[in-house]
Amino acid sequence: MTMTDIYPRITAGPRVAARTTDDWTPLPYTRFTLQPMAPTIGAVVVGVSMADELDAETFAELNQALLEWKVLFFRAQDVTSAQHAAFAANWGALESHPFVRVRTNQPDEQEVLRLEKGPAQPGRENIWHSDVTWRESPSLGSVLRAIDLPQLGGDTLWSDMCAAYDCLPGDVKLRIDGMVAVHDWINAFGRGMDPATRDALRPDFPAVEHPVVRTHPETGRKMLYVNAAFTQHIVGLDKSDSDLLLAYLYSQAAYPEYQCRFRWEPGDVAFWDNRSTQHYASSDYHPQRRVMERITIVGDRPA
Repeated sequence: MTMTDIYPRITAGPRVAARTTDDWTPLPYTRFTLQPMAPTIGAVVVGVSMADELDAETFAELNQALLEWKVLFFRAQDVTSAQHAAFAANWGALESHPFVRVRTNQPDEQEVLRLEKGPAQPGRENIWHSDVTWRESPSLGSVLRAIDLPQLGGDTLWSDMCAAYDCLPGDVKLRIDGMVAVHDWINAFGRGMDPATRDALRPDFPAVEHPVVRTHPETGRKMLYVNAAFTQHIVGLDKSDSDLLLAYLYSQAAYPEYQCRFRWEPGDVAFWDNRSTQHYASSDYHPQRRVMERITIVGDRPA
């Protein structure tokens, strides 16, 4: 199959996304209730306070809900930054973002990343992406808390990359199976750095290779694992073929059939599986102020 065989499909809509339990069995939830937002992605958790220590049963059910719905929402959480971090730490070690901290002068050891937008700093996260795929072991997930919000706007959208993979045509799946792509931070974060800082960081954060189709380490489901923010090219393809195939794969995240959209209120928290989703922060509120705090959880190397 040639790249010209794929190109006409770029303008075609997806097959209908459907819930699947082929690779895992859903369990009933007894410690809280769930309010699904879309057929395959997104659910509001009712009955859990992030300020409280999680017992083993509640953690197990929340983790199951995360795997099933891929992004969980908690409304009106009255928590401190320390409680926010303690909640996220139930899923693993917490990481620090080296490039954002260089740009904002936040302490390197600080695990709570403050994302503050306003008249002088418009939002720039309005691109479909997964967090820090330029790491050898990208994040397991992220926990984002709303601190200060514009009167209107500033919603965040998530896209289900398992559904996106499931709905690809069979010949495309065969085409991309086994392919590897290069991910790098240099275009996204290096652009605003002075050369000396960029050169000093480069040895610690080289470009990495990840599979174009990743298998989820807990559910066993396959998912698309490329994103427009950090993926550079597909190994073994010339530039024109790589660019064309990546453009097609990037476009899958933009289908509403795979998405949920969340309108924030102060104190709301979103917890998403960074392995199986991409997200997009709508930058429609400038010059109003929007302040969020994010914590990310160390993940594993994609396979």
